[in-house]
Amino acid sequence: MESKKTAVILINVGTPDEPKVSAVRRYLSEFLNDRRVIDIPLVLQKILVNLIIVPFRAPKSTKLYQRLWTPEGSPLLFYSERLKAGLQERLGSKADVFMAMRYGNPSVKKALAEIQKGNYDRVIVFPQFPQYASSTNGTAIQAVIDGMRKWNTIPETLVINQFYDHPAFLEAFADRIRSCNPDSFDHVVFTYHGLPNRHLEKNHPNDSITTCNCENQLPAFGKFCYKATCYQTTRELAKLLGLKREQYSVSFQSRLSNNWMTPFTDKNLMERAKSGCKNILVVAPSFVADCLETTVEIGYEYKEMFEHEGGEKLQMVESLNDSPAWIAAMDEILKPYLMA
Repeated sequence: MESKKTAVILINVGTPDEPKVSAVRRYLSEFLNDRRVIDIPLVLQKILVNLIIVPFRAPKSTKLYQRLWTPEGSPLLFYSERLKAGLQERLGSKADVFMAMRYGNPSVKKALAEIQKGNYDRVIVFPQFPQYASSTNGTAIQAVIDGMRKWNTIPETLVINQFYDHPAFLEAFADRIRSCNPDSFDHVVFTYHGLPNRHLEKNHPNDSITTCNCENQLPAFGKFCYKATCYQTTRELAKLLGLKREQYSVSFQSRLSNNWMTPFTDKNLMERAKSGCKNILVVAPSFVADCLETTVEIGYEYKEMFEHEGGEKLQMVESLNDSPAWIAAMDEILKPYLMA
């Protein structure tokens, strides 16, 4: 049986081209005008984003990106480039690997143009977000679908819509955590990127969000409750690490208002510092590559808040980035799709 010529496209959220106000403004404008990110009525979205949020937020965000930037550029970009190269080396002739950012460069449009030119039989879409959310996985998948819409010949297209429960992903992240010796800390905080509550409600039939007990189990209607998959990720990692329930907590970061998922990570950390927790290990399993939310928000801002409230040591577990363990795990995640 002749093997199918296969393209794998890795998609992450994106980064400005440089840490300057003009570049950050372009990036924020593309990001926040996405209907899956801000899902209020269109006219209100345009006014809010283009006349209020972007003009006021771009200069502040630029300062944060300047803190994040390294001599190699944006960590999210250079880790993604290395990951692409490492996965390509591992897969060999089984597939050609492409990398794109949902917002900014390299764009999904550019990657798809290369794929179309290569005349592939099969495309595997691999968003780099372990737990499904419409504003991350959903918009990445939609960008590919929209980009292929006018192709004369659309190849077989497979989607890895989430992988939070894949044993290889969990083991790779558990290894990262083990390297920090979690038992030597007073407490471990598992933090996930938050979402507006209305995003959660959209994935719950009727009013089941009030009764589904997301913190303790996956809901009966499926595995696409973001909150439930975050808690399930934590339970699986805690099990691999041998952590007892009192040794860790779960909270959510990066909120833009109080009508977002709770508990909030900044408040969680401050309350634990006030209660006498001096040393805390922070794990962020919704990010596979270090970025603004891990390096700056947690590594600088939350660390300063924690120390101000009496804490002594807040350590951030490095993300999977381009580690050999993550490349091997991606190979395992891809195997059934490559054999399909």
